[in-house]
Amino acid sequence: MSNRRNWLKQTSIGIVGLGIIPFEGFAIPTKEDIIEEKNVGLIRLRSNENPYGPSVLARNAMRDSINGSNRYNWELLEELIGKIAQKHNLTDQSILLGAGSSEILNLVALYCSKKSGNLIIAETTFDYWTVTAENAGLKKIAIPLTADKKHDLTAMLKAIDADTRLIYICNPNNPTGTLCASEALLNFINEATKRTKVLVDEAYLDFTDQPSLANLVSENKNLIIAKTFSKIYGLAGARIGYAIVHPETITEMNQLHFSASGSVSIPSASGALASLKDDKFVAETILLNAEARKYTIEQLENLKIRCIPSHTNFVYFSLENYNKDFFEQLKKNAILGTKIYEEKGKWSRITIGTMKEMKQFIKALT
Repeated sequence: MSNRRNWLKQTSIGIVGLGIIPFEGFAIPTKEDIIEEKNVGLIRLRSNENPYGPSVLARNAMRDSINGSNRYNWELLEELIGKIAQKHNLTDQSILLGAGSSEILNLVALYCSKKSGNLIIAETTFDYWTVTAENAGLKKIAIPLTADKKHDLTAMLKAIDADTRLIYICNPNNPTGTLCASEALLNFINEATKRTKVLVDEAYLDFTDQPSLANLVSENKNLIIAKTFSKIYGLAGARIGYAIVHPETITEMNQLHFSASGSVSIPSASGALASLKDDKFVAETILLNAEARKYTIEQLENLKIRCIPSHTNFVYFSLENYNKDFFEQLKKNAILGTKIYEEKGKWSRITIGTMKEMKQFIKALT
């Protein structure tokens, strides 16, 4: 068990326990670590992964595609782009694939950094990708969340100036799990895109009933939508996501992309294609997540841990009134969590796993 102990020491003990994770990933474990992890039942509640995926259809498609991996992916990617475009009632020219939405976010950062200026973003949100924009010369302007941990769209709109190159909205927001009201967001998009580019990250929107903003891109060259197969479809490790953008804007973005959509592998594309057909898996994931999330919030609040209402597969909560060492409790029970996101109020986040995992999580805290 020494390998596992060393690995945990470097991750959840050494880093999570201090609450200063710079990124939500850790060092890649060895083969022996993975085997031991399976044997001891390490619970991963760290990176908002779908504990039920990939779906059986996706797994079978990925397995069956291996023999075709000696060929390039062109035809398959054309098919996938067509299916995604059909899903959103758009043309193929509005879809750009990437190795996860992370690649899309980085590409947008580079695209919007062609001129010096600033990037407007919420504080706190998913901002690890913004290092690319900052390194390329954009100054980050962070706008505090509202008291109920939502985007302050009014303040973000007021912050736009002649040097603003991009505004980032994660909806629902990571790590808070809050959702922008649909009408307010539409009004914000209409006003903000008159003056600058707006990137809306819809990684977790599939867990809600709110429609995507994808239908707006046909007429709006300044709106960029980022989507991913990592969350609702359970393909985080397959690394596949996409952007929905006006065709003219995609043409401009592709000037910074050596091989447009070319970073997606045949197995990943095959899994994504199968996932788009598996409505049953998506519906089951939404139902199971909602049940486990409801249980988790109720139990946390019974422990005097204040929670923010969540529209996602994770929960944001305050440890201010919790009288034990939260991260030590996780460590002792082989649970991987995240960190303290806001020192004031000691706000942290936990991924919603299976009901069994969440019961073990709550037990670890009592």
